[in-house]
Amino acid sequence: MAVWLLAIGQTLIYAGCYYSFPALLPDLEAGTGWGKSVLAFGPTLGFLIMAGLTVVTGRLVDRGLGGEMLIWGPVGVALGVMGLGFAASPFQWYLCWAVIGVAQAGCLYETCFAFLTRRLGDGARGAITKVTLVAGFAGTLAFPLGHWFGAAFGGQGGLIAFAAMPLLAAPCNLVAVRSLRRRERAGASFPPTPAGTLQRALRKPAFWMLAAAFMAIYLNHGVLLTYVLVLFADRGASSALAAFAAASIGPCQVVGRLLLLAGGGRVTTGQATLVAVAGMVVAALVLWLAGVAPGLIFAFAVVQGGAIGIMSILRPVLIAEALGREGFGVISGAVAVAPILAAAAAPSAGAGLLALGGTGLVYGTCLALAVLGLAMVVLLLRGREGAAG
Repeated sequence: MAVWLLAIGQTLIYAGCYYSFPALLPDLEAGTGWGKSVLAFGPTLGFLIMAGLTVVTGRLVDRGLGGEMLIWGPVGVALGVMGLGFAASPFQWYLCWAVIGVAQAGCLYETCFAFLTRRLGDGARGAITKVTLVAGFAGTLAFPLGHWFGAAFGGQGGLIAFAAMPLLAAPCNLVAVRSLRRRERAGASFPPTPAGTLQRALRKPAFWMLAAAFMAIYLNHGVLLTYVLVLFADRGASSALAAFAAASIGPCQVVGRLLLLAGGGRVTTGQATLVAVAGMVVAALVLWLAGVAPGLIFAFAVVQGGAIGIMSILRPVLIAEALGREGFGVISGAVAVAPILAAAAAPSAGAGLLALGGTGLVYGTCLALAVLGLAMVVLLLRGREGAAG
């Protein structure tokens, strides 16, 4: 039950913060008049701050404080999102995103997965899978709500409504954390991370291959997700159809994760990673071709959603297999700087690409990023095979 409550908490946080911005972007642009680049720098700033704090939060998880961050972080996120609804200037918009950046550093997937890995050890993969199965519906929840909230309250009014979601996540996480802690042996302790653990990891080529692969993969997904309504409209979809197709990305993430579960021990982490990243290459091609047949936006949602859904499970497992479990919190946090920086760059990078070359440049860049991610994964897996041989 505790893991399912954490899953609900993650769903509410992601829907209320991460997905609310792209779900309301057209309404925010129309209501504020600030333009895509000005608006997009807000989430960019938030994720930059989160990236800067990730190693710190990883160390706090290693010291047994992951639960506290999971409990109080959503409250800070809710306050920040609510503040966005009242922001009267870009400066106030950025200030609220800075608050969100600090808060989300302690309560999104990285902290949740590191907390579960520390608490459950080898059983963490199953727990992480459960969390991601449920949280995959965050976008499914957010995009239709964004469509309705934007029509009823406008962009900023919609953000005020979305702020209730991370606030509701706090009690879910509180009950879950207490339950997981009660399961432990009396006197269980959390020794400090051994000296030099992170430095040793940084000297391994696998660390940098993982970082490069995750950077490319999550920049691809971040740009596509942030501007998904804009891109789907460019492919000829109506606003309602675009919202429906965007909402289907979440269930497709869940389907991808279920397929991974069905594979069980028959599919190695490396094999599943190759399939997922190759799927992102295919998805980028399909979205480009949707200009000829707009219905292909649903094929894009299926493939992209399934691929990124699988990757969210495999990421912590791949890190543990490639770099070990000792000091997992701090090492995972260090690797996570790359995808978080990618998430930070995605809104502003997408706005810049649209301004420089329109949607065509976005499609081409995202395809190139997917290919780069696939190349890095191939190099990583070949290196591991060579070391094993």
